[in-house]
Amino acid sequence: MDNTALCYRQFGEPESVLQQETAAKAPLQPGMLRVQMLLSPVNASDLIPITGAYRHRITLPAIAGYEGVGRVIAAPDDAASLLGQRVLPLRGEGTWQQTVDCPAGLAIPVPATIETPLAARAFINPLAAWLMLNLYPVQGKRVLLTAAGSDCAILLGQWAQRRGATEVYGIHRSAVHADRLRAMGIVPIAQQESDTVRAVAAASDIVFDATGGELALTLLSAMRSSGQFICYGLLSGQPFALQRHFPPMHWFHIRNTFDSFSPQAWQAAFTEIWPLLAESQYSDARLLPFNNWPSALTDYRQAGRTHKPLLDFTGLNP
Repeated sequence: MDNTALCYRQFGEPESVLQQETAAKAPLQPGMLRVQMLLSPVNASDLIPITGAYRHRITLPAIAGYEGVGRVIAAPDDAASLLGQRVLPLRGEGTWQQTVDCPAGLAIPVPATIETPLAARAFINPLAAWLMLNLYPVQGKRVLLTAAGSDCAILLGQWAQRRGATEVYGIHRSAVHADRLRAMGIVPIAQQESDTVRAVAAASDIVFDATGGELALTLLSAMRSSGQFICYGLLSGQPFALQRHFPPMHWFHIRNTFDSFSPQAWQAAFTEIWPLLAESQYSDARLLPFNNWPSALTDYRQAGRTHKPLLDFTGLNP
């Protein structure tokens, strides 16, 4: 069967190096199942590797994309019950392609109660939020989020409240996020209001930071030595240097947890994540045809965006 994919053969800006290619799909290997993709989101975690930021762990040519949802069209005998089911194909091939092969034990069935656009975004950000809250408990603590309008941050904020955080503050760059954060119980703080940002940082017990750069330094310099600072992203593109007087800082990289997860652990994690996700507010989805992927990337880069662009593969499927 033919398969259409977004590939890159060199590192660089995604708009320049991604190419849509169609080629014959290799035969399905033992223990693997084949998933016909339905939707796949555009995330920072999809785009940053294409630039070469993680070139030490990527072999070129490569297919882009790390998450999405699809329907099983071929499976080994011991996973035949998954045929026709919607699944998340974890830890298989890049997901920005028409069909994805993944280990049968790492295909996460999607409950019937979860709509497909939500299921497509159920891996990277929900799992990261769930893991961070397990590693860094927030009960009885004041929590501060950066990039508070992002998908991971809004889940962190809502789930932190469920886990007993006394207050949750969210730093945002665009005013469009303020009302939606407030509706989630997250107190919005404009990043431009430097005095307020410092004051809130000084009163916070734990910070979940997705930006790095100058904002991270500002928060660290204002925090108490008893606070905790968890950096899980560098959306600013700017690194930062630690000083001795800063509070403890922890780097969280979701990929560092993958190897310790057995298939049973993956399945168990999602038995907790699915009901949480179903009961949480999340960004709206905007579907764009896979063949129009440049528009999806342009849409992703819009300032103040409150929705998530999703590549829609259904126009390619028979």
